[in-house]
Amino acid sequence: MNSSRDTVRLPTLISLILGACVGSGIFALPQNVANVASPGAAVIGWSVTGVGMLCIAFVFQALALRKPHLDSGVYSYVRAGLGDFVGFISGWGYWLASIIAQVGYATLFFSSMSYFLPVFDGRHPLVNAVCVSVLNWVIFAVLARGVRQAAVMNIVTTVAKLLPIAAFLILVTFLGFHTEIFTADFWGRALTFGEDGDQAASLSTQVKGMMLFTVWAFIGVEGASAYSRRAKTRRDVSLATLLGFLAVFVLLLLVNFLSYGVASREELAAMGDNSMAEVLRLVVGDWGGALISAGLCISVLGAYVSWQMLCAEPLTMMARDRLLPVRLGHINPTGAPVAAQLLSAVVIQLFIVVFFLNESAYTTMVQLATSLYLIPYLFGSLYLVFLSTRGHGIRHPEEGRSVNLDGPEVPVRTNRLHLVVSLVAFIYSVWLFYAADPKFVLLGMVLVVPGAVTYVVTQLREGRRVFNAFEWVIAAVVAVAAVTAVVLIADGSVTLD
Repeated sequence: MNSSRDTVRLPTLISLILGACVGSGIFALPQNVANVASPGAAVIGWSVTGVGMLCIAFVFQALALRKPHLDSGVYSYVRAGLGDFVGFISGWGYWLASIIAQVGYATLFFSSMSYFLPVFDGRHPLVNAVCVSVLNWVIFAVLARGVRQAAVMNIVTTVAKLLPIAAFLILVTFLGFHTEIFTADFWGRALTFGEDGDQAASLSTQVKGMMLFTVWAFIGVEGASAYSRRAKTRRDVSLATLLGFLAVFVLLLLVNFLSYGVASREELAAMGDNSMAEVLRLVVGDWGGALISAGLCISVLGAYVSWQMLCAEPLTMMARDRLLPVRLGHINPTGAPVAAQLLSAVVIQLFIVVFFLNESAYTTMVQLATSLYLIPYLFGSLYLVFLSTRGHGIRHPEEGRSVNLDGPEVPVRTNRLHLVVSLVAFIYSVWLFYAADPKFVLLGMVLVVPGAVTYVVTQLREGRRVFNAFEWVIAAVVAVAAVTAVVLIADGSVTLD
């Protein structure tokens, strides 16, 4: 039973999902989707994305119910089902992705502040980098005071950022939406797409292009499972996952399709990153743009806090399971995983320097982070496939090493449903790797290598066998991808621009 001090209740779990998912993506959605897809293509794309991401959300809901003894979220499920190393790279990838996402969020926070303070308009990148660094350490100081204080801060920012979005939906619905604009060239036959705008895109190309943006918008839907150890009940975890997904999906759909009824696709495609503000400005004037810009600042700050909270959990759990040095799992008297939070803050600072020196754009950080988030999505889905077909995952050959303990008995009908859900989620995850920019997948593997080396050293010190047969295959894939990336980086074919 969790202590009252450490317990995270259902409203907080839902706010973690909303805080993580409703970050920057929703504010850029009108421009991002319109740049590659017509309204008709967007309908198809959202339908496919909705099914795929709902199945991924259901995968972690099902795993939370089937394996109630696993209390470390995404990482623990993959470790239980596929082995220590695969679990480790899933947790490591999740942690790194959260780190990169935080740098992106903090960068976007200050660039969005340029609506009110011109000094952040991008002409002074050093100022932005310094301010991002300060924000990083301020948030670390807040989180070090404990989970409860951070959770309260997350709830406040989540509520605050949802209010401007609600205002957008109401004002556009009743004052700005025009059916004739929405239905004009519904399938995009008369328009061109892409940055060059010199050729028409097929319907399938439009659908594929817009779905790449929707992946980022849903990142964090599994956030409640990362706090399963601290949840009041395991049912709260699964319920929060479902409710959080549905809330985010409805918000994304409304923002996207209402915008198509305010301005033409070409007008939307020409807008900036904060395109939601520009859409509302067309409806009600400048004050609408200011309202949404303020909402973006709050939203990005809230997402930053959410991910800073989430990213320390995998490190803490892996240290507790002795896959990383034990000292990383230290919890201070207020209940905060301060060692993992400190390491996260230090690595965030390193990435700030790297991205600043390479003049990397926010979209670069988003794509790199997304490629790393796909790792636990893929392996989590595969574990549920194994559970639904074999009743267990891949057990480690050493006696006593398996953490794949039996959970509650699952009815045959439920098991069949889980098999369908997990297969759809697995196929969708594989497709997302295919759809992603290959260079970011390769760069992601390079970032996995330092963690893998640390894992191997830790395992050898503990006197454990490092890999099982399946893990040798995964380790080989990671090594080949990392070497390929290094070669391409050396000849200038792969960069961070």
